[in-house]
Amino acid sequence: MINKPIKSLKQLLSEEKGVLAPCVFDSASARVAELSGFKAICLSGAELSMAMDGLPDLGILSLPELEWIVSRITENCSLPLIVDAEDGFGGVQNVFRTCKRLARAGAKAILLEDETEPGFAKGVVEKNIMPREEYYAKVKAAKKALEGTDSMFIARTNVPIDTPEGMQEAVERCKGSLEAGADMILINQLKTMEQAQYISKQFPGVNKMFPDINQSVKQPVIRAADLYPLGFNLVTMHFMMKGAMVGMLNYSLRVAKEQDNLFCRDERPYNVSGQSAQPFYPVQEWLDFESELTGVKRKFWGDQLKLD
Repeated sequence: MINKPIKSLKQLLSEEKGVLAPCVFDSASARVAELSGFKAICLSGAELSMAMDGLPDLGILSLPELEWIVSRITENCSLPLIVDAEDGFGGVQNVFRTCKRLARAGAKAILLEDETEPGFAKGVVEKNIMPREEYYAKVKAAKKALEGTDSMFIARTNVPIDTPEGMQEAVERCKGSLEAGADMILINQLKTMEQAQYISKQFPGVNKMFPDINQSVKQPVIRAADLYPLGFNLVTMHFMMKGAMVGMLNYSLRVAKEQDNLFCRDERPYNVSGQSAQPFYPVQEWLDFESELTGVKRKFWGDQLKLD
């Protein structure tokens, strides 16, 4: 992408009944999402931590690391990027600084959670949830930081909703976040259509995000198209890192066994031969750009990607 404008998420949501944004983790996965025809992408904090640091989502990712990859993705991808900013990396001043820097790096929406530590350790989630007023102060700080930008703010609650009390707490937190200025709400524990229908009735006409559909065999099958009529106009889904890991592992096992990579040449996935991934990128576009500046025409010697 050379000087190609990125549509704001606000504009995209105003034009579409609903948007499915796959979770990406680097410029390569963002490129694949764009080639596949998606209209927005979401930078997953968990998958970024694994891709950048080789670590699971333990809250170790730093703001400089996040800011760096956001700038790299938005420089080379025309899709609006939603960024998972964890808990904002500290108090209200940190949140203000985080959101301002991410917006400058190109984020079109920033997602902030109300949990101070990763909640996948069962039984301790409730202890990690921030007091309501502490989180609302962070929402206000984020909105202040995003003034004058086209970046949206998404308020996310990680409160467990497997009990009526938990569901009510999540609803109240979302109401408070909207009052504090949030542009969209996300209840991160939503898993079923019944829960989605309930939240839809609680928040008619409100921008709503549904997280990570169909992520495991234990979760009922839900399709994005079924959520759009309920007002969930932004839906995310994890699959790209698993796809990348499975593909790399399949290739690596074969190379380790055969001690060559001739299959890359012979089988030509997507009509691309050889070992290089360059054909998946707009190489000729960059060469043409160079020609405009130098007057010297150059042509990419490799295969060109062909998606049938």
